[in-house]
Amino acid sequence: MTKSRRHKTNSSIYPLLQWRRKTCLLSILCLLFSITAPLSSAYAAEVTRPAYTPPPPAVSSGSIVQIIFSLLLVLAAIVLVAWLLKRMNVAQQGSGHLLKVLGGVSIGQRERIVLVEVKDTWLVVGVGPGQIRTLHTLQKAETPVADLQPSETQPPENKFASLLSSIISHRKHGAENK
Repeated sequence: MTKSRRHKTNSSIYPLLQWRRKTCLLSILCLLFSITAPLSSAYAAEVTRPAYTPPPPAVSSGSIVQIIFSLLLVLAAIVLVAWLLKRMNVAQQGSGHLLKVLGGVSIGQRERIVLVEVKDTWLVVGVGPGQIRTLHTLQKAETPVADLQPSETQPPENKFASLLSSIISHRKHGAENK
């Protein structure tokens, strides 16, 4: 009896069950196809993609050389401008400055004698580490400093010494004439 019950099905339910099975199988197949279709196209794209090529380096040896050259060029320009400013004595020139250094001579490692012009007076100043002393005061000469220097035919050993000696001799000759 069990056999007959098993094979015996209701005729109205059987087609409905078959239709559900077919629909379910069809929906499962559609779902699987929709999942695998993009994967297969991605796989096909990967197969046709060329082998991995590494990106070019961010900094190449040529660009490093260019950077170093540019840096050296900028540093050279800074040194050149500083040398030109020192050479032209920009800090000492100008109408607003009352003090002007005419010359100087080194008499030791850290000691100097400097001739300074202040308005209409010349000061002979001794400069050492931590101290400045006035050695002598002179009235400004009527003749320019360039005229007091010896001629260019025989170069002096020291510009400052020759300038100071010519000023002193000029003063002595001026005092004798009075």
